[in-house]
Amino acid sequence: MRRIDVITISLAVFFGGGLLYLVFQAIGLDGLSAGVWSQALLVVVVLAWTSSYLFRVANKDMTYNQQIKDYEDAVLQKRLEEMTPEELRKLQEEIEKEQ
Repeated sequence: MRRIDVITISLAVFFGGGLLYLVFQAIGLDGLSAGVWSQALLVVVVLAWTSSYLFRVANKDMTYNQQIKDYEDAVLQKRLEEMTPEELRKLQEEIEKEQ
């Protein structure tokens, strides 16, 4: 996730909290209760967002990890393309022996 994405999401959460406050006031809650409920919902949203991030970190499903994997795959593909047919046959025989 890029910095601009984080800033955009943060602003959306901030303005969403203000909107929640106005919605709670519109449905009849007083200012204090509307503030408490909007803050409680914002805390739940932020905790869910943080837990989803921690889940992606734990599963190594981050952009950096994906970039490394893509780079390694590209290097291996390039090495395979550069191999001669003899080398490819030899490699295939080695793989078959291991299995």
